[in-house]
Order: sequence, then C-alpha cells, then structure tokens
Amino acid sequence: MSSPLTPDICIIGGGSGGLSVAAAAASFGVDVVLVEKGKMGGDCLNYGCVPSKAMIAAGKHAHAIREAPSFGVTAGEVKVNFGKVHDHIHSVIGAIAPNDSVERFRAMGVNVIEAEARFVDKTTLMAGETEIRARRYVVATGSSAFVPPIPGLDTVEYLTNETLFDRTRATKHLIIIGGGPIGMEMAQAHRRLGAEVTVLEGEKALGKDDPELAAIVLENIRAEGVTIHEGSKVTSVEKRGKTGVRVHYESDAGEGFVDGSDVLVAVGRLANVEGLGLDAAGVEHDRRGIKVGANLRSSNKRIYAIGDVAGGLQFTHVAGYHAGLVVQQILFRVPAKENRDIIPWATYTDPELAHVGLSEEEAARRHGGRISILRWPYAENDRAQAERKTKGLIKMVVDRKARILGVSIAGAGAGEMINIWALAVTNGLTLKDVRGYVPPYPTMAEIGKRAAASYYIPMTRKPYVRWIVRFLRRFG
Repeated sequence: MSSPLTPDICIIGGGSGGLSVAAAAASFGVDVVLVEKGKMGGDCLNYGCVPSKAMIAAGKHAHAIREAPSFGVTAGEVKVNFGKVHDHIHSVIGAIAPNDSVERFRAMGVNVIEAEARFVDKTTLMAGETEIRARRYVVATGSSAFVPPIPGLDTVEYLTNETLFDRTRATKHLIIIGGGPIGMEMAQAHRRLGAEVTVLEGEKALGKDDPELAAIVLENIRAEGVTIHEGSKVTSVEKRGKTGVRVHYESDAGEGFVDGSDVLVAVGRLANVEGLGLDAAGVEHDRRGIKVGANLRSSNKRIYAIGDVAGGLQFTHVAGYHAGLVVQQILFRVPAKENRDIIPWATYTDPELAHVGLSEEEAARRHGGRISILRWPYAENDRAQAERKTKGLIKMVVDRKARILGVSIAGAGAGEMINIWALAVTNGLTLKDVRGYVPPYPTMAEIGKRAAASYYIPMTRKPYVRWIVRFLRRFG
C-alpha cells in the first residue's frame, strides 16, 4: 500500500458545501483532498434545486399560454411534449455540471478521489484503497429522500426526487405524499404540465411557513386544480391494475383512498451518515445528522460537518454559508458561529413564498409581545396590477425601536424580493434605513417600502406632531 495522504483538509462530499470549501481552500494554496462516491454537484445539481426549478420553468411557460387571453393575446391550445421537458431539464443540468466537475476541481489543485469514504479511527479516513490522515476533515455528505415505512409502498414503483426527473413520459395522475415545499412545487408544476395531482399531507401543507401567507399560496394552487388533503395520514399503498396505484389514508373525516398512475414520496429528508464510520471516528450523530456546535465542529475536534448532514436547515445556500464559516476557522483560526436567524428561504410555487428572520410567533416570544406587524398587499402595487400578479402580501415584524426582525412574502418574485430583507435582517437595519432608499418605479420591490412606511402613519395623527407642523408654518 502506498504512503497515506496527509492533506491540510479532507472534504467528504462533492455537493454545494463541499465544493465551496474545496474551491476556497485551494485558492489559498492549501493542500486539499475531496472524496466523492457519486456525482459531483451533489443532490442540488443532479436531483434537487436545479432540475426542479427547470421543471417549474416549463410549467410556468405552459401556464403563461393559458393566461395569455387575459392580456389580449391568443396563443392557442397548450401542448406539452414531456420528452422535451425532460431534455430541457437535463440540458440545464448539463450546462451547470462543468462548474462542479472533477476536471475543474483538479485543475484548481484539488486532489479529487472518486470513492466511498469511511473513517477507521479518530484521525484516519479510507477513500476506497487510499488512506488519508488530514489535519482537519469536513463532512459534507448531504441528505437523501426519507421513505417512510408505509405498508405496500415497496410493492409499487414509487418516485422520489432522485428518480422523478428521469421520466420521459407524462404523468396522468400524480399522487404526492407530503405537502412541504418540494411536494407543493412539484404538485403545481405537474398540474401545469397537464397531470391530475393529489397531495396527501399528514398535518398542514407548507406548515413551516407563516400560516397567513401559506394560505395565499395554497388557495392559488387549489384554484389551478390541485387537490390537497391536509390532516390525512397515508396508511397503505397498493397496486391498481397493471400500471395504477391506490393510496389509502385516514383523516378526521374518516378513511379514504386516491387512485392514480404514480406516487411521489416527498415527506422530508434524512442526513447521509450511513457507512461513514462515524462511531470509529468518535463523532456523535443520530438520524437527523452529525451533532455539531454553533461553530459546526463535531465531538471530534478534527471533524466539522456542514450542510444537510449537520442536522439543521436543509438548503443549498445554508451549505454555502457553512462552508464560509468553516474555511474562516480552519484557515485563519478566526472563531465563527452559525446564526440561523439570518437564513432566508423560498418556495418556488406561484405565487412564491419567502421568509427571513423571526416569524411573528418567534418575535413575540423573544420580545415579550412588544412588536409591531406591518403588511402591504400586492394589489396596491402598480407593477403587480400591470402584470396581473395581485395575489399576495408582504408581512414585516419589527421591535419597539423599529428594527426589522423578520420578513415574509407571498407573491410574485418573492424569492428575489427577500434578498434585500435578508440584508436588512443580517445587518440589524431599522425602518428608518429602509425609508431612506429609493426603489425604481414601477417595481414590486416598492411593496416592501410601502409596508415600512406604514409604520409611521399613526404619527401623522398624533396631536403633538400636528401642533409642531402648525407651529413651524408660522415661520413662512
């Protein structure tokens, strides 16, 4: 056996987080080994964010044709070639893949080993037949779709996000188990591409978002023809004929079933910790992932965990954020801690749903109820009227000093609009800061400024303020 590799950093996992650490470290001339057993780019590129948003884009074009008559434009009947939708999805993956490729990272100076990784003790990792003894390790193995032990599910060819985007034929009736962001995004996209869709959610659909705003999104998805059963626990699955499937469920209303052509399981994700030898490495973990502190360091001080496998918020941009925190600590010995209060997220339904900071409930709890809630509807925005995108609102939570604690948006472009509010929350900005900036007209970004300005409306009615205005008028 050849001598063991002794890099400064060994990264396990070539997804968003792992690649970010590798690229940053290599740019400083650090000796880096990256171990990846599957596809470079990880879940996001190959099975998650990229293909799902490509499918959503296809659905939006189909929906735009159906909406065209309301703008005075007739485009004819919508015809969907699902084979070409598949080609579109994979062409997008193909266009991005070179940025995450083995060749590109080797050209950066990263030693990429395409093998399965396993710790054999607290300081040693085996990557296939290669022994590695790194100064620091970063586990960035991500997560995979959780498949619950539903009786009969293993008797049908169910779909997960890892198989959904390989399909080249249209789905006749898609039954989705799970009404979270992935479930609702795919429900609407498939409905727009011509399928019947039924969603079965055990609790509340989009239950992690603000209920007031989630209701706006769900109302629109239902209006497009998606059937959503909330509070409906799936009890069993069975084959129906040669190609069909029947899903049984129970709710407060009793037992029921749905017949369809395909089943998509979208009930959450599990951290990829199996087979890593974490016990041998002295790394504490459970089914949610590797247990880390706010500095993302595990119980083994040599080993960090980032992204989905760290057991927190499961978003690609969180993995990138974690990567920066870890690089800061490993390369520059500068302490860093994760702050989940500044992490935004977005659900790419139509209308979109986005959030950053504290929710109304969280803010009230932390600040003893001494908060203000500001709202402004899309319907009061000129650009939204012109685009016929008037469903939605922005909701802002501020403290007694008018500091912005959290913002939620339901409406067109919410995923883009949340960016400025993420900046505001991260930097502790106040409504005064927002009041001082000038958005171009007409844009939907004005909605946020109008919400901020509404905070000051009660001041115009105060007798003392009006007295000052009258007094100052005496001076000409």
